[in-house]
Amino acid sequence: MGPMVGIRDRKALREDLLPAGLTEVLAVLERAFGAELAVVETETGQLLRPIRYPPGARWDLWIALCGQVAQHARPEFLEDEDPLLVLAFPLCRTETTHLVAVGFFLARSIKEGENLAGPAAVLGVTEQDAAAWAKRQPVWSAESLLRLADLAIHYLEEQDRCRHFAQEAESLSAHLANTYEEISLLHRLTRNLKISRSDEELGRVVLDWLLEVLLAEGVALQLLPVADAESHRAGPGRTQPVLLTAGHCPVDNAGFSRLVQHLCLGVPLQPVMLNRAVTCRPDWPMPEIRQLILVALVEGENLFGWLAGFNHVDDGEFGTVEASLLSSVAAILGIHSGNLELYRQQSELLAGIVRALTSALDARDKYTCGHSERVAQISVRLAQQLGLDARQQQTIYLAGLLHDIGKIGVEDSVLRKPDKLTPEEYEHIQQHVRIGHRILQDLKKLDNVLPIILYHHEAWDGSGYPDRLPAEQIPLGARIVAVADAFDAMSSDRPYRKGMPMEKIETILRAGAGRQWDPRVIDAFFQAKEDILEIVRRERQEIPAAWLPGSASLATPPRSL
Repeated sequence: MGPMVGIRDRKALREDLLPAGLTEVLAVLERAFGAELAVVETETGQLLRPIRYPPGARWDLWIALCGQVAQHARPEFLEDEDPLLVLAFPLCRTETTHLVAVGFFLARSIKEGENLAGPAAVLGVTEQDAAAWAKRQPVWSAESLLRLADLAIHYLEEQDRCRHFAQEAESLSAHLANTYEEISLLHRLTRNLKISRSDEELGRVVLDWLLEVLLAEGVALQLLPVADAESHRAGPGRTQPVLLTAGHCPVDNAGFSRLVQHLCLGVPLQPVMLNRAVTCRPDWPMPEIRQLILVALVEGENLFGWLAGFNHVDDGEFGTVEASLLSSVAAILGIHSGNLELYRQQSELLAGIVRALTSALDARDKYTCGHSERVAQISVRLAQQLGLDARQQQTIYLAGLLHDIGKIGVEDSVLRKPDKLTPEEYEHIQQHVRIGHRILQDLKKLDNVLPIILYHHEAWDGSGYPDRLPAEQIPLGARIVAVADAFDAMSSDRPYRKGMPMEKIETILRAGAGRQWDPRVIDAFFQAKEDILEIVRRERQEIPAAWLPGSASLATPPRSL
């Protein structure tokens, strides 16, 4: 018995190798069987969990037999020494672990004074101790033991499945949490996608959001140039790289460009994820960058920039979750940048069309050359004085350029006539507002411009044309362009007269406030008069003769068409 106790004590040291949760499961099984259970690891031949009492005397044999039980994957009896049964059944089976449970059971009640020498030898105790042990044991039939062992195997399999499902649920929960954060951020991002919002403005907002959910010390967005110096004149366009950051970014704009160049990214542009395995190498040029995720902002074949996360907050490693999040954000930013660039190019095309149309009009009459540009700039200055926003100012600028485009359809003999127009000629030239409206009505981007072109000859008192609209029924943009148009017409030299002196112009404008023109716009004109005069001086090669000191006022008012 002594050596067996030594084996038991020595093998008990291996109980810490039991799979997680198995100790609790064994406690349940022991209550069901009413007996202690030992655990054998058949691959190594180790007794991981001994039976405290009785110790058992044939563990070398039983451990060898347990290997067969594990292979058969069913309960079997290792000993049948009437009335003692030694039962073994498999607990769990993995690639590295084959565990079998072993227990001592009584097949029938013992009689008083019965010879128990055989069972005592199996149990490793005296006959007297064997008898005392037997009196405390429940009685099992062999069939009941096998059936209960089968149930135990199924119970263990269910427990193993439950643990597996719990692990999957935990993994899924973590994945869902990450996915929720990603979807939440992407939802916020898509709600802020407006063509009126620049990529730099949107980028700053996105970086702040990313810093909340990404386990990075800093995030950065480098936006690449989208226009060269020549095309920049035609519309807003970035001509140099811009670096936006949030948190601690270990590189500046030039350093970011060197980082991208060092990585030698090919086509297609795949996300780059670097951790200590790379950044600890002697040839890594930026030791301040320990971990990195870098993704490209692309749309089609166009590269608009780079989005990066720098240095894990716990000095851990970036993984697929972080890379997926940045890739999704970069994809949306790339599409937004592509839309902005397309919008910019379309705006340049529209501006080119507008300039071509105004040039065609100016080419018909040297006396009106530059009139449209001056009206446009004066109208914008009036709009600023009245507090209109940038988008409204842009609309008014285009309307100023195009307000007389319908004169392309007016006969030269009428347009250039130096004498007074006949009623028929006057009616003919009044059609230029409707002609201009028809010319431009199929350009959807000019929808807001059309009412200004159509109604810039309406009068505040309802006496204008084409629809005799009064006061506030006239679009504000048309009221603004009307004043700018009248001022430039009065101050310009025409075939039938010289430009008026400023004193005369001011008198006419004040007299026409509340009758021909909106009084508010006239007030704005005088508040911004110095700026307006500077616009005229800058746009004309020389100051009109009528503005020079000593010039005489015209006896007849200007012809405003």
